[in-house]
Amino acid sequence: MMADDAFAHSGTLDPSDWSTAQKENDVFGFIVAGLIIGALARLIKPGKQDLSILWTLLLGLAGSVIGGVVANLLDTGDIFELNILGFVVAVIAALLLIGVAEGFASKKDHG
Repeated sequence: MMADDAFAHSGTLDPSDWSTAQKENDVFGFIVAGLIIGALARLIKPGKQDLSILWTLLLGLAGSVIGGVVANLLDTGDIFELNILGFVVAVIAALLLIGVAEGFASKKDHG
């Protein structure tokens, strides 16, 4: 049952439907934040990058996961919660991941 359906039938929002809708929003926001982090990391990293934009965005998602886990471990927020520490760690992680991926890509092209 969709959250809107639960509201329409009972006049109130069923808490179980709200938590599902909230989780979907959290995941969507997490993906969007990861894509933005990947793009930001690519802009910050100097020089020509040999990675496709798809790889950059996927590495941004990975950086976002790392940032969320670190923020969660330091008890500054949930993995899906956008906070400054998680964001900074995510950008740094994405920069490092992009650098490592570029190293592999250049070895593959030259080796």
